[in-house]
Amino acid sequence: MMHKTTRIILIILLFLMLIFVRSISSDVFYDPLIRYFHNDYLYKMMPEMNEWKLVVNILYRYTINTLISLGIIWLIFQKKDHLKFAGFFHMTAFMILIVVFVFLLRDKFQEGYLLPFYIRRFLIHPLFLLILLPAFYYQKLRSK
Repeated sequence: MMHKTTRIILIILLFLMLIFVRSISSDVFYDPLIRYFHNDYLYKMMPEMNEWKLVVNILYRYTINTLISLGIIWLIFQKKDHLKFAGFFHMTAFMILIVVFVFLLRDKFQEGYLLPFYIRRFLIHPLFLLILLPAFYYQKLRSK
């Protein structure tokens, strides 16, 4: 077992890593949709882009965020079952969301921009961590 102070410091460092990934994302990852979703969707057509490069960069970012998130989950709960479930959940969610996102991307967001906007948000930000942490904590409280 790791000392509680060490765990807390590591958890804080991992959260800071998530913030760091977010802060460098526009410089490191290819994502022409950042500007489009910021304001351009109101009056411009979807920008030309390399879809393959976009998907690969989303995968890189998702993987980095997932690994950091799994580290946080492990440090907080220290249960292999939680880690396995979270890993499986992230993997399954990615496969489903990326397929839907690519379909919407190829359709040039003809059905509107909100669905692809939120799917992309779940793919590029560690939002599943915000869902899984309270769920595991609730499960921990219920099992007492």
